[in-house]
Amino acid sequence: MSFLDADRELARRSYYDATIERDVAPAALDGDLECDVAVVGGGLAGLSAAIELADRGHRVVLVEARRLGWGASGRNGGQALAGLACEQHTIESQLGLDEARRVWAMTLEALALIAERCERFQIDCGWRAGYLSLAVNERKARELQAWRSHMQRHYGFDTTWIPPAQMPQWIDSPRFHSGVFDAMSGHLNPLKYTLGLARGAAALGVRLFEDSPVTALDAGPMPGGPVRLRTARGSVRASHVLLAGNVYLQGVAPVLEPRIMPVGTYIVTSEPIDAALAQSLIPSGAAVCDTNFVLDYFRPVSDAVRPAGGEARSDHRMLYGGRVSYSTATPRDLEAGMQRRMAGTFPQLANTRVEYAWGGFVDISMNRAPDFGRLSERLGGAGAHLSNVYYLQGFSGHGLALTGIAGRLVAEAIDGDARRFDTFSRIRHRNFPGGAVLRTPALVAGMAYYRLKDLL
Repeated sequence: MSFLDADRELARRSYYDATIERDVAPAALDGDLECDVAVVGGGLAGLSAAIELADRGHRVVLVEARRLGWGASGRNGGQALAGLACEQHTIESQLGLDEARRVWAMTLEALALIAERCERFQIDCGWRAGYLSLAVNERKARELQAWRSHMQRHYGFDTTWIPPAQMPQWIDSPRFHSGVFDAMSGHLNPLKYTLGLARGAAALGVRLFEDSPVTALDAGPMPGGPVRLRTARGSVRASHVLLAGNVYLQGVAPVLEPRIMPVGTYIVTSEPIDAALAQSLIPSGAAVCDTNFVLDYFRPVSDAVRPAGGEARSDHRMLYGGRVSYSTATPRDLEAGMQRRMAGTFPQLANTRVEYAWGGFVDISMNRAPDFGRLSERLGGAGAHLSNVYYLQGFSGHGLALTGIAGRLVAEAIDGDARRFDTFSRIRHRNFPGGAVLRTPALVAGMAYYRLKDLL
């Protein structure tokens, strides 16, 4: 089964879909259009860029292969976090401490941008501040303390250290040794947020099209000249193009594909639980993630669910994610396996049924750092005609906030100020080893090593 087939199957039982009513239903592209900027991908990165470009006066057309928010943007764990998926020392080692500080500051700007856009576009996505990063043993605790000290000393980023004796005040679980509380990060309903951005983009004049996969990208004869995107029933001719489809681009820009991998991750939501029990499990109501390389993430949710043919109701539930898969095969016992993981963290939920189980594929890069750039940079001399084609990918499971600032940076670059965009484009990346055939087995073998390290 291809990852696209697996992805369609994983999308069927999303809790988030049960919490929304789509009031943005764009048609498929039919005919030929011209614009200033064409955006490929109707997720958070593409919609964010479209909003920023429209604010700057550009005529923007956005084409989405499926539905707005279809991929990771609308199915992720809902955690909006400061920083990148990679460690800061990865950025420091490549760009130096001063540039790494600028990158970190931009990730904090990304969090502020969520609040700004929720207010501007009246997006009710259930934002809740607070994030717990928890160590499962003393060795992991020392590593977490070292990270906290480094971030405080070199970045001025203050967090609260939680020693073992205080852990019961923060989480009612036997799994964790100690942790850090970050008051700036938080969590939300990502599909509600994504569709809220779509409404905002449409109100600004962005032309949105669903069910319009791009089949070809044709450069003109002149370097930097207009580029044409082709779909099954139409085309878009644009002065600039942004590729924001991540693992879903599939043949539009083959040179980008070896730089990222589609990695499966899975999420369940429990049946409704008692409000007092939900409060006792995580008293702060924060999002939570352990510090293992192959990690679990979870958070309390209370969105109004709209069952088919029934009245909407708000219930307290536990949303629990993890069980990362480096193949395209969905685990056979997904619901039971995830329920066991949830009960392993919270024995109080041992007899709690799973009501929703879904998943999807995130775009990870080799070093877990985001991969932003221009297509011409990847193609060398052969790509001189594509210097006006930008791309955003490799968010590596850390994109709920970062996609927002990424859209702003690419809009700045298209508007003539590429300084902040180029800070990210200077981060070096390598292709995954093994080529198209062997890179997945190679990654599976590598991840087995990291799972063993987590256990030991």
